Amino acid sequence: MIRPVLLCTSALLLALLGQQAMALESDRQKPINIGADELNIDNRAGTAVYTGTVEVDQGTMKLRSSQVELKRAQSGGLSSLTAKGGSGGRAYIEQQPAPNDPLAKGWGNTIIYHAGERRVELIGNAELHQSGDTFNGGYVEYFLDSRQVNARGNQSTQGSSSSDSSSGGRVRMQLTPEDQQGSSN
Repeated sequence: MIRPVLLCTSALLLALLGQQAMALESDRQKPINIGADELNIDNRAGTAVYTGTVEVDQGTMKLRSSQVELKRAQSGGLSSLTAKGGSGGRAYIEQQPAPNDPLAKGWGNTIIYHAGERRVELIGNAELHQSGDTFNGGYVEYFLDSRQVNARGNQSTQGSSSSDSSSGGRVRMQLTPEDQQGSSN
């Protein structure tokens, strides 16, 4: 009984994550490891929900949260991944954008990864560290391929609570001069 369940779970994970996992091109060929306290799979809805202390690793990409929901696209690959921090904590993600680049690190009450667009949304108490620069606000959006960043303050962010006042309702940035970026990370 356990063996068929494990095979079904493994097959669903491979179908959900496929080749579109949130990682560098070289990371896409690496195995995906997911650990959690609990797993619930709904084959009809095409979802897998991990809860507890959730750890997702693939190559240089690491995600830590208290809940992760994976959704499958019509094609069978990953459509989106939604991570929630829970208990007042934030979800965390990191990835090395290119072999010689420092890690890009992000935090948010909720993190949503859109696989088709290779876009990450950090929602509520959002923070992104990229190449020595720091962005804070209620909402930070990061495009993995172009490394474009869009940010908004708390007052214009859906899904963030009024207690997310770490940036005072405004977007905050700290930009590091190029000659200091190597020593900042």
